[in-house]
Amino acid sequence: MVSNSNSPGDTCPVDHSRAPAAPERLSCPVDHTPGSAAPERPSCPADHTSFKAFLPASEPPLDPHNQMPLAPEQAPQGAQQQQLSTTRTISSIPRADRYDAEASECPASGDSTMWVYPSEQMFFNAMRRKNWSPQESDMHTVVPIHNAVNERCWAHILEWEQRHRGECGAPKLLRFEGKAKDFTPKARFRSWLGYQLPFDRHDWTVDRCGKPVRYVIDFYEGKRDGKNPLAPSFYLDVRPALTLEGAWDRVRRFVGA
Repeated sequence: MVSNSNSPGDTCPVDHSRAPAAPERLSCPVDHTPGSAAPERPSCPADHTSFKAFLPASEPPLDPHNQMPLAPEQAPQGAQQQQLSTTRTISSIPRADRYDAEASECPASGDSTMWVYPSEQMFFNAMRRKNWSPQESDMHTVVPIHNAVNERCWAHILEWEQRHRGECGAPKLLRFEGKAKDFTPKARFRSWLGYQLPFDRHDWTVDRCGKPVRYVIDFYEGKRDGKNPLAPSFYLDVRPALTLEGAWDRVRRFVGA
């Protein structure tokens, strides 16, 4: 029962010279009938040529640099009661140019050298997308606070980057990511000592003239102003990620070097 074809795919995998004598065990799994073809392998239903095939149909593709939709979501949401502004504010944070231009929208102003903050409508839509319960009336206050806090984060990062000004005099922000429930070891240790856990965490990756450097930011509620108890107060713990270089930067700062 050996095929006459010399093709490797037609060779019988059963060694009939060593097969036992029992007839029921001499059956060969290969059909040697002339003209027979191997069964076609089932194809995978997923489209492996595009990362979009792995995203839920209801979720818009996100920009990996800021976790926002590739196309700005400026349309009002269903059941929205108030009209929200679609105007976006340009930040003072320089944007690294080492990113895929097709993966992120250009600012409406045409100034692509700076990061651009989301509009009130975009911020509201993002909170809805994350299953929060935002109020339209709060966006007029929340968005400016969000922008101001990010400006403070960048200012703290620039203070750290001063230690590397000889290596790079103009660091830029490459990307950032929110990790609200992914507490850092430092935050957990502080909580064991009785301090509150941060209400948010961000990881910012800085482009230090071609070298990516990650910073960790824990956001804490600050002390309330007795004269203005409704004014928001935040404490930002900004430091390099705990790499070998980041740990050395922390030591240098601790000793005042």
